[in-house]
Amino acid sequence: MNTQPAALSERATAAMHPDAEAGGLPPRRVALLYFDGCPNWRMTDDRLREALARTGREDVIVEHRKIATPEQAEAIRFRGSPTVLVDGRDAFLERDTPVGLSCRIYRTEEGLAGAPTVDQLVAVLR
Repeated sequence: MNTQPAALSERATAAMHPDAEAGGLPPRRVALLYFDGCPNWRMTDDRLREALARTGREDVIVEHRKIATPEQAEAIRFRGSPTVLVDGRDAFLERDTPVGLSCRIYRTEEGLAGAPTVDQLVAVLR
């Protein structure tokens, strides 16, 4: 059990990450949420790993979370598959996207896509 105050823990973590930008830390937790049958979650996983490598964060373990029921989706405000969480926050949140077990659409430079690009992932990981 960590008994240090959060601010002290963050300072200690920042000291261990010299590449941390002023005012923010590099992500410590990354999760990929998906549902069975999603055609884009594996591509997102591959791109996420490439983005982590590009940012020098191969040490980050990507947690995979399968969302199996509409009730689970509602409980966590799941806005479609695949969803990338960085430090517990939806990295590409669009509040008008409905909650539920559906395919998620991302806006990319090439147009709408079923997965974020590596460059988009790099941007949210910095």
